[in-house]
Amino acid sequence: MTLIFRCLLLTFILISGVASAQVSSSACDSEAVYCIDELNIGLAPSGPEVDRATPRATLETFLFHARQENWATAAQTLNVNGFDTSVQPQVGADLARKLYTVISRKAVIDWDRVIDRPDAMQTVGSSSEPMLGQPRKSILLWTLEVQGHPASIRLDRVQVPGTDAVWIFSRRTVGDVPALYAAYGPTQLERMLPDPLKQNAGFGFMWWEILGLPMLLGLALACAMLVWRGLGRVRDRMDSELTRRAVSAARGPAATAVATGVALFSGVNLLVFSGQISTILTPIAWLGLLASGLWLVVNVADVVLDGLTRFDETDLTQRQQMHMRSMATRVAAARRAFTVAIVLIGGGVFLSQTNLFQNLGLTLLGTAGALTLVLGFAARRVLGNIMASLQIALNQSARIGDRIVFNEALCHVERINFTYVQLKDWDGTRLIVPVEEFVSTPFENWTMKDPEMLRVIKIKCAHDADVDRLRTVFERVVDELEDDDLGSLDKMTVRVAEQDVFGKEVWFGLPCADPNTSWDIACMAREKILAEIAQLERAEKVEILPVPPAAEAA
Repeated sequence: MTLIFRCLLLTFILISGVASAQVSSSACDSEAVYCIDELNIGLAPSGPEVDRATPRATLETFLFHARQENWATAAQTLNVNGFDTSVQPQVGADLARKLYTVISRKAVIDWDRVIDRPDAMQTVGSSSEPMLGQPRKSILLWTLEVQGHPASIRLDRVQVPGTDAVWIFSRRTVGDVPALYAAYGPTQLERMLPDPLKQNAGFGFMWWEILGLPMLLGLALACAMLVWRGLGRVRDRMDSELTRRAVSAARGPAATAVATGVALFSGVNLLVFSGQISTILTPIAWLGLLASGLWLVVNVADVVLDGLTRFDETDLTQRQQMHMRSMATRVAAARRAFTVAIVLIGGGVFLSQTNLFQNLGLTLLGTAGALTLVLGFAARRVLGNIMASLQIALNQSARIGDRIVFNEALCHVERINFTYVQLKDWDGTRLIVPVEEFVSTPFENWTMKDPEMLRVIKIKCAHDADVDRLRTVFERVVDELEDDDLGSLDKMTVRVAEQDVFGKEVWFGLPCADPNTSWDIACMAREKILAEIAQLERAEKVEILPVPPAAEAA
């Protein structure tokens, strides 16, 4: 009896162990895999040639058999559960062929992101990456635009109860394959090309791509030149100055838009280039279209503002144009602020519309910090100059048309640009000064606030020169000058400012009404004062201007 009881107990233990083993093998962890009831039961059972244990193994298996045109085996890496089991073999092979065409043409696989681990855990990378050290059950390989919405090419980790988990192309990706193939598969023109041009030329390119890309760029350049010359002829036939300026402003943007538009249209509708080319060509073409539009808006704004203000036809250096000087400076600042805003808005639109950074996002994130530092260091002077030009416009320290003395050069402000200030010297030469240097260097602004100013004429006289006689001479000289050129005569002064062994220095304070003409008036007054002194010396036999010996003068 005891023996029978022991046998029954042992049998119960064995049955319980087998049952528990079956339960554990059939368990599906939904946190690590996608649990499904069945997988491709219409396809033939997969053999040892199909390795789907890791994401990289699945992708390598698919690409290997696709290149061998073994579509039935390549279909084992697709989730075709969405199709009837009776048509899964035919549909799977066709979808595998189409998916391979799309991947080979439009996707640039980053193999570092395709982990060779069953759990797809990324163990190496920056601490800022959100999935570092976390197991994954889905991996994004690439993203393409289809009918206005993004279509993802993904690998999913799925498990049927009682079997091992495997990595396959997701059911959604497989469902998008027909639309992807229609959008990025061979075009009608490509189908008409000779077979030798469709052969692989190496590095994932076909011969027609190597030959067609230079031809496409040449065609885009030729179209741009035609538009440029055509608009030039249209401009020459215009009678209105405003119309000619508007056409001239549109020449560059129109030529750029045509060139990039031709490249974009040809690369999408006529010939679909491979992913290595289109990943770079398409964003550049869209950037060119966007840049041409922003360029046109900026140019049109310049033409409109020039037509409304007409600053170029007004001499802003005249004292009557103080209000116009302020307005011209504000308009120039508004142009710069408008341009900066347009560039920022355009850059944001470009980054939000293109999927380049979505596809390469994880790669770029690793170098974004270093790239930002490099670009910031390289552009620090340019950005500093732009901010300094806006600073000048806001604080009005120097306005267009103001008369200033910069580094001992008498000139007036002619232009305040993004990165430099254009100064016109009194002799007609132009000084180009970086804006950052201009705002950090002290300068005299003769026009700021009150246009009237006191010009000081310094003349070295003998120790016994009669200052009262010199004051009389100066009054007589001032009487001979034009009243419109002079300021308030109450500010006219004659002072002995300095003295040394050679004599005394007499300062003649000449009030001037306009700082832009004060230098010329002061030169004229100095010439008359010296002539009057010379005449006085000859008439009265007195020494007013000392004549030191050559050794002392040296």
